[in-house]
Amino acid sequence: MTGGAGHLGCAAAETLAELGAAVVIVDLDATRCAGVADALRSRFGVPALGLAADLARERDVRGIAPRVATEFGRLDVLINCAALVGTSGLKGWAVPFLQQDVDTWRQALEVNLTAPFTLVQTCTELLRRNGKGSVINISSIYGVVGPDWSLYEGTSLGNPAAYGASKGGLGQLTRWLATTLGPEVRVNTIVPGGIARGQAPSFVERYVRKVPLGRMATEQDFKGVIAFLASDLSAYVTGQEICIDGGFTAW
Repeated sequence: MTGGAGHLGCAAAETLAELGAAVVIVDLDATRCAGVADALRSRFGVPALGLAADLARERDVRGIAPRVATEFGRLDVLINCAALVGTSGLKGWAVPFLQQDVDTWRQALEVNLTAPFTLVQTCTELLRRNGKGSVINISSIYGVVGPDWSLYEGTSLGNPAAYGASKGGLGQLTRWLATTLGPEVRVNTIVPGGIARGQAPSFVERYVRKVPLGRMATEQDFKGVIAFLASDLSAYVTGQEICIDGGFTAW
């Protein structure tokens, strides 16, 4: 099951479908969920279900596991990748620190950190059934390092405090869950670097200079590690944060 039908969420869902898994896509946008599910069924011939849910609402989150149990009777892999990100159009979000809004901070933590906590909690029984459950959380390099503000000069891009704080919290939640849910459930985090999505050329040029591999990421760069963490290839891996950032955090 993948939480989030954005670009990275779709790549995660495709990865699982390519491996032959039945896939559940959860996102706020019901139309997008249904479209992604239809595309997966058509392309890979696997069962796929789109579930619309507002991950900022606890009631919606707690309703997901019962639907999965009813439809499929099991859950082997849970990927938490829905999040408010730097480009989300929220009041007092991607603005200078002194203008950042407390209510928006709370909303970000609710989606980026509380929703994964609640979703894992409500899915634990399903994940434990076969003794090989895997939770994959999607974090960010900004949950590991602080922002270099020179990258953003002259652009409309931002890096809100709540984004980094929530993603840093997700890394610690991963370690806590790994030591709590093992041995039946493994919990790991993928830490993506910057993904090319039409950012300002000045930002891309400055960002790439900080990347040893000399480019920004694409969604395809994450499919291998998702397949690794979802399968028995990583049967002895838990509690880890794996940076997929072209070496950005290696300096």
